[in-house]
Amino acid sequence: MTEQPNLSYIHQLSGGDKNFEEKLLIVLKHELPEEITQYRKNLKKKEFDAASSNIHKIKHKISILGLEKSYKVAEAYEDELREGNDDRAREFEEILRTMLAFIQQT
Repeated sequence: MTEQPNLSYIHQLSGGDKNFEEKLLIVLKHELPEEITQYRKNLKKKEFDAASSNIHKIKHKISILGLEKSYKVAEAYEDELREGNDDRAREFEEILRTMLAFIQQT
């Protein structure tokens, strides 16, 4: 995966308010791992509708971290899961790992 997370959108959204940026990052660091854990549990149990709902929540964080291509992958995967197709699971997992590594370092 060549696309890397960044804070550009967060900086743009905050208008330079560092306190706002900090609070948003705290929310990301708290919510993202929980949402990913829930997604993985649902995927493992083959509960594709629930996993699709998890992806819907995660998509917003993908967008916040400036991952435009990954957002499109998530969008397609969300729809495919609703149809019972988990072929993009490995590709999506790579996106999740990249995001987790980034927020842990931020």
